[in-house]
Amino acid sequence: MIRPSMIRSLALGIVLAWGWKRAAIALAAGALSSLAMAPFNAWPVLALTFPVLVWLIDGAAAGRRRGIPAAALTGFCFGMGYFVPGLYWIGNAFLVDADTFAWLMPFAVLGLPAYLALFPALGFALARLIWTRDATRLLALAACLTGSEWLRGHALTGFPWNTVGYALSQPLALAQSASLIGIWGMTFLTIAIFASPAALIDGKSWRAPAAAVALLVIMGVFGAIRLGLHPTAFVADLKLRIMQPNLQQDVKFNYGAKADVMRRYLALSDRASGPKATGVRDTNVLIWPESAFPFFLTREADAMGQIANLLSPGTVLITGSVRAPDGPRNSPITRAYNSIYVIDHDGTVLSVYDKLHLVPFGEFLPFQNLLERIGLEQLTRVQGGFIPGTVRRNLDVPHAPRVLPLICYEAIFPTDSVPNEERPGWIVNLTNDGWFGISTGPHQHLQQAQWRAIEQGLPLVRSANTGISAVIDPVGRIVAQLSLGTEGVLDAMLPVALPPTIYARFGDGPAAILLVLALSTVVRRRVAQKLP
Repeated sequence: MIRPSMIRSLALGIVLAWGWKRAAIALAAGALSSLAMAPFNAWPVLALTFPVLVWLIDGAAAGRRRGIPAAALTGFCFGMGYFVPGLYWIGNAFLVDADTFAWLMPFAVLGLPAYLALFPALGFALARLIWTRDATRLLALAACLTGSEWLRGHALTGFPWNTVGYALSQPLALAQSASLIGIWGMTFLTIAIFASPAALIDGKSWRAPAAAVALLVIMGVFGAIRLGLHPTAFVADLKLRIMQPNLQQDVKFNYGAKADVMRRYLALSDRASGPKATGVRDTNVLIWPESAFPFFLTREADAMGQIANLLSPGTVLITGSVRAPDGPRNSPITRAYNSIYVIDHDGTVLSVYDKLHLVPFGEFLPFQNLLERIGLEQLTRVQGGFIPGTVRRNLDVPHAPRVLPLICYEAIFPTDSVPNEERPGWIVNLTNDGWFGISTGPHQHLQQAQWRAIEQGLPLVRSANTGISAVIDPVGRIVAQLSLGTEGVLDAMLPVALPPTIYARFGDGPAAILLVLALSTVVRRRVAQKLP
């Protein structure tokens, strides 16, 4: 049986740790915390690691300048421990064209986490700046670390991958509170809840953990009620077919494989998926993944003709493709768009969306001209980088509700998923997770897309080259999916959208209110304690 004296002894050892021991404890806490993310979803581990962070910040007071530099270094070590195992799969992308990019893999596997670790370093430093002597310091950590996570999601185009709030993805009932406060509000609650055991060494030590458990129960009850009130319903007379080709990257970007790629897509798309199925003729909307072709689709008349022959009247294709800029067809092409086309049964392009949120080092280089002059290039090897789109808009799709298109990692940005015009009936996410192999990366990507459905109350349909393709209902249930690393087709109905959620109506406003209330409580308590 664990006694309070044992917890106090453990906490004292962590508080007094210094030098390499402090760094090692923070690294270990970060590494264990990464297990809370998909595909492990071992979120109870945070009840062990987050109290350690509180005690490490407690101990930072022994350092200079009110312990702020020591707290920042602790946050950086925690971040390295969290991001290296959480993002190791990025290294796979540098092995696709190993002769060109393999030498950069160590810089990506360690360099990106080192950059991202600067944000928890900032969060820890700010928390130490307003630290208190009682349980309100838990709110200081939650508010400041949430603020630094928000900044990570926005600075330099942003990269909010594996934001702490995603820990509460399973069971699905816990994730339903995202419909109220979004991922940033959930991040604040996650940190506050799982840091609460640190207060067991304080006076009246049971109050904070008891409040945290009560809040977790309330979230679970709210989620269970919401799930019960919204069973999955489907749009009548609308059938989807998602094609997952499982193409390897060296084939997907090889123009010489054009004919083989088209044959594979066409045969797979028209494959009968059951004894009563008749292939694509049963389908209203056929969906192919991101940048599906090793060529400019609309400049290849034979490919467009093959697509027209595949589609029957009443069927449209939504597909990713690299798109050439508008201009004379015989003009040289040096740059391109990463796009989504909606194509009718006669080969007519009905609408186009160009990706707005491009991937740094994947689709463009920061300081593009300078880095290209010294011989560097992005992973997609498009000279000059991809051209970003200009506007996010819904697309009209015959026989289906209007759809909000998201390409690849646009699905990890909550604000990218908020339409600025008429509310769509669903979200389509086309992606190419083949860059990351059979790893944890595609599972994490799917999890984050699932949260966009919950936040918006909109169904999300996902087509991924190597998986995981899925149909997700507006409360986050995965109603159909194809496994990672397999080829196949997924036939499904489109779930019906819910009315706009609180988050869909007010965005990050409720989360901002939580942070302001927490910070004001901490500052008042700090003033009352007459701390310098």
